[in-house]
Amino acid sequence: MKPIDLTIPLGVATPAWPTYEPLEVKYFKRLAPNGANGQLVTHSNHVGTHLDGEIHFFTPGKDIAALDLDFLMHEGVIVDLSDAVKDYEVYTSAMVEERVEVRDGDILIVHTGFHHFGWDQPVADEVRYMVKHPGPDREFAEWAKRRKLRWIGVDCGSADHPMNTKIREWMPRQAAECDRHMTKRYGRGLGAVFPDDKYQLMHIEMFDHGIIHAECLGGDIDLLLNRRALIGCFPWRFVDGESSIARIVAFVEDGEHAALMRRKGRCRLTRFGDIAGALNPALHRDGRERARAHARRQARKRVGR
Repeated sequence: MKPIDLTIPLGVATPAWPTYEPLEVKYFKRLAPNGANGQLVTHSNHVGTHLDGEIHFFTPGKDIAALDLDFLMHEGVIVDLSDAVKDYEVYTSAMVEERVEVRDGDILIVHTGFHHFGWDQPVADEVRYMVKHPGPDREFAEWAKRRKLRWIGVDCGSADHPMNTKIREWMPRQAAECDRHMTKRYGRGLGAVFPDDKYQLMHIEMFDHGIIHAECLGGDIDLLLNRRALIGCFPWRFVDGESSIARIVAFVEDGEHAALMRRKGRCRLTRFGDIAGALNPALHRDGRERARAHARRQARKRVGR
């Protein structure tokens, strides 16, 4: 088995979740005259690819150090919803199950396509990445509980819809834009789609059930759309940590890894060496063909009942 990195680059330019402390780095030693380079690093736990822990929103929950490796690393599925949802839109469990086979106890990675607007990408758009990405409603959360998902990962700023967080208050112009879009798209405005009793439901209504999530995934995720893989999240063994910066990796068989790397070699890359996914539609066509094949199999099962 060989790894495919699903982690975005982390540097001082990586945006933290809005209002959280960004990464700061300074040297306190240099080779001359100290004989070694040494750095001091300060940051919040919500910058770059990171895992939200239970105690981020659930006081009696587990800290990051209490998460077992067999919880963090397990079989799972990467679903591509980039063809189904655009700015401010809502994704559903049906959209997921139309494209991939989800098994009880899986890890689920949701590819919205919004990592293409991350700071490391050639079409970077921080406001779109953090403030306009799609997100789920309570239906999705209840489905995740029924499926007993281990944890969820998303390739955007939050596992919640951004306008179901404090961002709605901080970005009133975008909130008004979202309200107009939802009224046109769903026949209901923002306040009706996400009333107060649904506030930040992917955090508040999930973490007390042990279903946590990782945010800001990316890397070479475009190589693995609409398919299963062995997936691992590797945060610090962080005692009392409410969340943690993490490395997230999918593992595939050696022969397939070699084929995927050949495909990556034909893609345009970011300056950090990851796929510039938005500029490689062939990768998405492959993922959508896998989704269509899954839909055909599901249709045959229904007919056979």
